[in-house]
Amino acid sequence: MRKKHFYIYCLNNMYFIGVDVGTGSVRAALVDNTGRILKKSTKIIQTWNPEENFYQQSSEDIWRSCCKVVREVTEGVPSEKVKGIGFDATCSLVVVDNDGLPLSVSKNGEREQNVILWMDHRAKKEADFINTTNHRVLKYVGGKISLEMETPKILWLKNNLPKNTFWQRVGRFFDLPDFLTWKATNAISRSLCTVVCKWTYCAEQTLDGYWDRSYFEEIGLDDLSQNNWSKIGNEIIEPGQPCGNGLTENAAREMGLTVGTPVATSLIDAHAGGLGMIGVGSKNPTDFKHRLVMIGGTSTCHMLLSDQEVFVDGVWGPYYGAMVPGLWLLEGGQSATGKLIDHVINTHPAAKHLNVTDGVAEDCLNELLMKMTTDRGLDAIDRLTEDFHVYPDFHGNRSPVADPTLKGMMVGLTLSVDQENLALIYLATIQALCYGTKHIIESMKEKSGGSLNVQEILLCGGLSQNWVFLQCQANVTALPVRTSTEDDPVLIGSAMLAAAASTLSKSPAELHPRSSSLRDAIALMASDARTVHPSLDLQAYHKRKYSVYLEMLKHQKMYKTIMSRNP
Repeated sequence: MRKKHFYIYCLNNMYFIGVDVGTGSVRAALVDNTGRILKKSTKIIQTWNPEENFYQQSSEDIWRSCCKVVREVTEGVPSEKVKGIGFDATCSLVVVDNDGLPLSVSKNGEREQNVILWMDHRAKKEADFINTTNHRVLKYVGGKISLEMETPKILWLKNNLPKNTFWQRVGRFFDLPDFLTWKATNAISRSLCTVVCKWTYCAEQTLDGYWDRSYFEEIGLDDLSQNNWSKIGNEIIEPGQPCGNGLTENAAREMGLTVGTPVATSLIDAHAGGLGMIGVGSKNPTDFKHRLVMIGGTSTCHMLLSDQEVFVDGVWGPYYGAMVPGLWLLEGGQSATGKLIDHVINTHPAAKHLNVTDGVAEDCLNELLMKMTTDRGLDAIDRLTEDFHVYPDFHGNRSPVADPTLKGMMVGLTLSVDQENLALIYLATIQALCYGTKHIIESMKEKSGGSLNVQEILLCGGLSQNWVFLQCQANVTALPVRTSTEDDPVLIGSAMLAAAASTLSKSPAELHPRSSSLRDAIALMASDARTVHPSLDLQAYHKRKYSVYLEMLKHQKMYKTIMSRNP
């Protein structure tokens, strides 16, 4: 039985707001003090894709959307009952000028386009250059910085946009989660989560972190150190801590809330999902180790907490205190998961013939896979792909290979273009993504000498709604896969931030003696779990398929080597 009383304040009718800015939309939820979502609202945001690998957004569009969804979920709720607000967002780069106004990141100078989206891959050359330095800060990003991180993108902006119209006009660079708290509170503090995970900020267990000046000097961004690093942040705060003095008058008016409403220091969206999931279904919700959280949507992040500083090649981190205070976070990832599944469906000739009137394409394909299994006399849909194999890195490999140049591969193609062929490709793609997760898990375990031993998988996001994906992930890894009984752990994670900030914004006399940290919010607001157990009869089959997956990776590298040779 889950706890129905939240000890922060112990007040009735107390609400928190979680705001999540994803790749394509802004969402908000009104959450009660037991972690139950009462109301949600969504607003689509605009993305520009002016050329291949360039993805840009507008911070003004995003902020207006945030205010709109907050107003919608709090309609009819007395503003004084809203005790805090928490933000999470994609790790996208926001640029504003000295007046705090949008500064374009576009080649053509479109003013409103001042955000480089996380999935933008324009900075490959800059990332490759940074990685040639082998600087010591790179050991915290798996040995190689990703072109999706912020310093390669900033270096691209410096190298490619006119200095007089861009670089000399830069007031501040923000990670999108920090931009949101700045807009809400006018506080220029940054989240430890964002700067450690995406900006190479060096955090230590003493929390006496620092920017490594030698790194910025070596890559040509030493001017960011001017004015005590003011352009990228010189006040770093743990997630869940109160930000500034709460909502400003302008922000409160735009959101329909009370001036001074506590605003939590933010998280990256995947990390908010990790926060909302890490205590799900646990008998001991304060024991967070050995639980791999997967946030599966357009891409997938793999979060694992440890009480030790462990380095794993191709896995980002360890990041101290980036998600849960006092613990190191390791973060693996796949750059395209839900996006890849959509791609293989939408580009197949048979997709237009699927009956999706009353559902989604995946539901139709899942039913078809069941029928194909029965018709062929098989004991599980997994076995349909015995002669068909996919390597899934159509958008490069984030972990554990850390090679953005890798491509997708398929083995077993025929001339068939019917719906059964589409179902086969769809299933093999799901299996390949699950083998990618297994590769990450095995790399963590091997590099840590066994201390990073995953015992269960906690999955949230769009992929958690697909029962074929859930069962396949359990079967491939031979681990139980748990999902939340609440339908949106990312928003619950942001609400947990709000709850912690609300507590810490009070005077010591008002604090409940049992509540003083984000860990309390996790334990008391975590939901129950639904569990999918693995089919042990399929372990030998998936072991063989996984061997094929690893061989396909080796072969792709071999082909690249062959083609790079001079005639």
